Amino acid sequence: MQTGVVKFFNESKGYGFIVDDESKKEIFVHITGLNGVTIRENDQVQYEVVDGKKGLNAVKVQKL
Repeated sequence: MQTGVVKFFNESKGYGFIVDDESKKEIFVHITGLNGVTIRENDQVQYEVVDGKKGLNAVKVQKL
């Protein structure tokens, strides 16, 4: 699993971005990719990356 920091997450719209610790790239995260957790800006998270319709998506997101 990869790790990163939540850069932005809009709960009402259900999406945001995670900055990957290793590559420093922004990865899209949708509320459906969260493992029953609530994430906020600056949270440390671990996740898996899958190819989505418009690029990489974070799934199985968990707080560290």
